[in-house]
Amino acid sequence: MKLNAGFSYIEIVFTVAILALLATSATPYLENTILRNKEKVLRENLRDIRGAIDKYKVAYDAGKVTKIIGESGYPKTLEVLEEGITDITTPDKRKIRFIRKIPADPMYDGQPTSAANTWGKRSYASEADDPQEGNDVFDVYSSSTKKGLNGISYNQW
Repeated sequence: MKLNAGFSYIEIVFTVAILALLATSATPYLENTILRNKEKVLRENLRDIRGAIDKYKVAYDAGKVTKIIGESGYPKTLEVLEEGITDITTPDKRKIRFIRKIPADPMYDGQPTSAANTWGKRSYASEADDPQEGNDVFDVYSSSTKKGLNGISYNQW
């Protein structure tokens, strides 16, 4: 008695079709998972940078930074937060750093020259409804105009 070993062509096609169906049903889930993770990173990065900006303002108000009449007390650039400032209240003039490293905007689509250039920046003098860069950095926002999973544009977070 002879036994035929192996699978028929129909069985293989049927198995491949089932695998293709499973793969196409999992793709949207994976895309949403990836987007959800990028949104989480965006929220964390915004919180970290905004916290560093607030720490700079507190240091300025506490007199640790040389005050200049007419200035808002916010950093001139995001890079200042990473590079640090000289604490004028200490005898050894040590540097105060407000953030270890400026994180990049995870929603940025272009090729950045630096992580700080991936963010939109709002100066103290600009309106909240129409953020513009200026002499200082009062706030940051994502430069992406895409909408998040919550329906709100990333640059409004």
